[in-house]
Amino acid sequence: MSEYFSRDRLEIFPLARRVNKLDIRRDAIDPATYPVELTDEAFRDVEATAAELRRAKKLGAARVLTYGAHSIKNGLGPVLSRLAEGGWLTHLTTNGAGVIHDWEFAFQGESGEDVRRYATEGQFGIWEETGRFINLAIIVGAYRGLGYGASVGQTILDEGFEIPTDAELRDAIAAGSKIADEAVPPFPSAASQSAELAQLAETLDRAAAAADLLRAKRRFALPDGKLEIAHPFREYSTAFRTRRADVRFTCGPMIGCDIIYTHPANDCAAIGRAAQRDFLLYADSVSKLEGGVYLSVGSAVLSPMIFEKSLAMSRNVARQEGRSITDFAIHVVDLAESTWDWTRDGEPPQTDPAYYHRYCKTFSRMGGRMTYCGADNRSWFVALLNELEKTPE
Repeated sequence: MSEYFSRDRLEIFPLARRVNKLDIRRDAIDPATYPVELTDEAFRDVEATAAELRRAKKLGAARVLTYGAHSIKNGLGPVLSRLAEGGWLTHLTTNGAGVIHDWEFAFQGESGEDVRRYATEGQFGIWEETGRFINLAIIVGAYRGLGYGASVGQTILDEGFEIPTDAELRDAIAAGSKIADEAVPPFPSAASQSAELAQLAETLDRAAAAADLLRAKRRFALPDGKLEIAHPFREYSTAFRTRRADVRFTCGPMIGCDIIYTHPANDCAAIGRAAQRDFLLYADSVSKLEGGVYLSVGSAVLSPMIFEKSLAMSRNVARQEGRSITDFAIHVVDLAESTWDWTRDGEPPQTDPAYYHRYCKTFSRMGGRMTYCGADNRSWFVALLNELEKTPE
């Protein structure tokens, strides 16, 4: 007997059978009517952020927002989308749960299962449409050269996705096999890589993605052509609206952390392929942060971890080109009140619990100008949107 858990043994129920806590038609935040409740200090943080976003927009610098799933669950998606559509944000990134809740809202208008109940019943996260459609969207998107976030956004935009023919996939695999059989010199660094070798690498990547998709076709008897998936509530979806507006939308997933990993359609090779593209797209945005703004909202682990690596890579290249990345603002917003003034007092000692406040600890070491604001992110973002839209550029 295999020592690996077989997901084929699971009893998977349709999503319509699940009881949800959240209804986006009821819970979506309307900036025109939402009652903003912020302290004077938080209002000043909003005003400072708005001024920096206006400056960054004029400079053409990056304006990046990283957020956790609760920013979607609490109805903020349409507000974030409006900031992106207005040109105030150039890049939005979230974790796997942020994408899942966003997609479920677009698909059925509801999300947020009762984790305690369904975990007790052995049913938590084991739902057909969420697991099947998001995983297949990523497998197809990876073959098309898309990242994780764009794959889901494009699926909502297109109301489904195209399944290529077996012949097309076999041709892509054969092209990769031909290269693998030939005597190809080792790929040099990107800085010196020729266009020809770059094309060879792309062909090999496409061949691997084609093999993933062909396996999914066989495993789930997928027919050629368009697989129609209606998303009647897609105007609530940030993945959809950023894709439509051609604003970067990426995802930083962690293997096994999200409910889509429970479904047999899950293919971590495809997720890795798509997530790598998203990470490098995110790093490219960070490399354009000179004069820009980075917003980190309720994403205590993902945001600082991917930011510090991306900034290190960006500064490495900038140093070689005689540039610097030092003029930027980092605004951290979280519901918890900070017990330490990182701007005034620097980094706390390891004996102080504040030292282990991951986002402040990491961001305070990155240079630039960091602020921390303890506030409800709904009020903070509604106030930011109102501040930006009330003043002409």
